[in-house]
Amino acid sequence: MRMIESLQTGNYKIIQDTELYRFTSDAVLLSRFERAKKGERVADFCAGSGIVGLHFYAENEGVASVTLFEMQRELADMSRETVALNGLEAVFTVENLRLQDIPSRYTEYFSLILCNPPYEKGGLTSPDDRKALCRKEISLTLPELTESARKCLKFGGRFSLVHRADRLGEVIYTLHESGLEPKKMQLIAGKTGDAPYAVLLTAVKGGRAGMEVFPTVCNDQRGI
Repeated sequence: MRMIESLQTGNYKIIQDTELYRFTSDAVLLSRFERAKKGERVADFCAGSGIVGLHFYAENEGVASVTLFEMQRELADMSRETVALNGLEAVFTVENLRLQDIPSRYTEYFSLILCNPPYEKGGLTSPDDRKALCRKEISLTLPELTESARKCLKFGGRFSLVHRADRLGEVIYTLHESGLEPKKMQLIAGKTGDAPYAVLLTAVKGGRAGMEVFPTVCNDQRGI
């Protein structure tokens, strides 16, 4: 069922569908992990309903453009409807394709890429499990993701993503192998005292070694 929900920042709204993947608090935390630079060209990989790119734009001035990349047609179409609903057609572009198939016109194009990727292992549980495609590494592997980010980032550009905390070592290794040096990290817990379940990371293309680690953020402290 389709519904229009407030983004709870500015006067922006977002379209959601209960039959498709709906965003979680992790997406909101990711959109707040980085701040925009003047004239920033931003990409939202695995965009889903467009929540990360839209929320980032709503909370940052100086963003020149936002490109949403989403492989599922229904979600890409819904993102286009959200863009039109908010009158943002001059800023936002929606690309309905796999990250592995991003055309050459986007090579070294972006200064910031945001991504809430599928980060669970496992396969489909039913022939039409569209939500599983957003949660599980079925059509996109971690190395494919980082290579796509490397290709599309300018030198010195940032790749910011959220991933599972128990795969942190694998994520850092894979980023490094793609020439993306982790520079910022923050763990996410459900509430104070809980073990972290996710991690926010920002890596820089061609960056030097050295990473800043922030205190764990808890959803109950952020009102999410």
